[in-house]
Amino acid sequence: MDARLQRRSPEGRDDRTGAGHPLTAATEGAFRDDLERIRFSPYFSRLAAVTQVVSPGALGNVVNNRLTHTVKVTAVARAIAVGVNRSDDARLAAELGGCDPVVVQAAASAHDLGHPPFGHLGERILDRLARSRFGLADGFEGNAQTFRILTELDVHGDTAEGLNLTAAVRAAVLKYPWARLGAPTPHPIDAEPTPKGAGRAPDAPGSGKYSAYLLDVPEMDEALAAYPRITPFRQTVECSVMDVADDIAYSLHDLDDFHRAGVLQHAAISAEFRTWIKDRVELAGAGQRELIADERNPGRSLELLRRRLLHKDDWLFDDEVFATAVGRVAGDLVEGLLGVPFDSSMSAERAVQAFTGSWIAHLEESIVVQPDPHPRSAHVTLDRQAWHEVAVLKFVHQRFVLDRPDLAMFQRGQAHLLASLVSGFESWLTDTADAARAPRRLIDLVDLATRGYLELRAARPELLVGPTGEITTSADDLVRLGRGRGIIDYIASFTDDEAVRAGSTLSGGSARLWGGAL
Repeated sequence: MDARLQRRSPEGRDDRTGAGHPLTAATEGAFRDDLERIRFSPYFSRLAAVTQVVSPGALGNVVNNRLTHTVKVTAVARAIAVGVNRSDDARLAAELGGCDPVVVQAAASAHDLGHPPFGHLGERILDRLARSRFGLADGFEGNAQTFRILTELDVHGDTAEGLNLTAAVRAAVLKYPWARLGAPTPHPIDAEPTPKGAGRAPDAPGSGKYSAYLLDVPEMDEALAAYPRITPFRQTVECSVMDVADDIAYSLHDLDDFHRAGVLQHAAISAEFRTWIKDRVELAGAGQRELIADERNPGRSLELLRRRLLHKDDWLFDDEVFATAVGRVAGDLVEGLLGVPFDSSMSAERAVQAFTGSWIAHLEESIVVQPDPHPRSAHVTLDRQAWHEVAVLKFVHQRFVLDRPDLAMFQRGQAHLLASLVSGFESWLTDTADAARAPRRLIDLVDLATRGYLELRAARPELLVGPTGEITTSADDLVRLGRGRGIIDYIASFTDDEAVRAGSTLSGGSARLWGGAL
């Protein structure tokens, strides 16, 4: 049997409809079954009510949510995969393990399932609470949560193995194929150069990005074993297609929304670009502290971006290519699309669609396939010019949307809410007089995590790494870890509105009793 088709539990029929049907083309049928299992999952449906940048409804219906973002990533990913298979690189992709468009679609559909309420803000808060409150050394990470949902938390038929996906699809969501710490050995955090995402986290031991909790490392190892040609710390070809498609969609579609909402102010963005282009030589000679202290003045933020890119990826960065990218974004986005205020007219919509369509086509045509990429790159990636352009597009989003003080104030309230949810559910589960009345799914998730830690102690105790590097194997410690991971799994599965409603109910602020199961 093709190792890519391997599932954790043997099966020969697709029973998602109850009746089932024989698979006539094993590869195509198995991968398409995986795609449909993901798309029919309640975890997939909830993405419609989960923050992409701001909570759904905060700026009206124009703002992307996680589901619309996912749909767009899937479309871009499929186009890239089809293009690779029609190119001169098709044989190389096949030798490295394959670039099946359906696997790519499945991975793209699943890639954001692990995002908690309130997006990246929720991710940071749950990570801090998981480590500080429960002693979970690997905390919380959206990519690792995605893998855990697919392999453990979601359900399919009678199997106890999550959605019981093929190894190909499981491997294709492993953007950062390592744990935060402890696995694999040696760990990528000690590699030179450090793979993309594996750099040390600013406020915690281990790497900043990772795709599996210690609890799920055996499952990660099993999926990656189907790809003997992929070297350690490296994405599969299908995973790298999903990853680059995510970058393309993220760099463009949120800009569309915030242009429609009037958030992207032409004057401020134009001043930033015009000043850097005019004063780039002078700004390049300025001191770092001077630039940071003066960052709100035009041109300084773009210069700081230039330096960050050079510092992180000097093997790829080029000053003249960066300047060309700045000029192109300045012309197409700043003086082009943003130069005319959005007035909801048909002509304004055509302008948005023309901008987005031309850029997506350009970036899809800028894909390269590499047999032996740099450790900070991937088998499928953007060429040098497009890489710089995406970095500049993402800069606009970061500097002129995510860094806004009004958004920061909004997020501080959301952070307080998540902290209160963690505290409230932990208090409930440790209340011996009332723990049995806790939400049924919460109890199930705690039991599942606790069993997982006990099984890990029996099979691979070296993975039970504590916050300071010690091995944690006592029964009391494993019960505490299981309770913590279960609570985090539970809260991370909420939509934004469910989190708000649960917080209000737990604090006694809601007068509504029957409003749906928690």
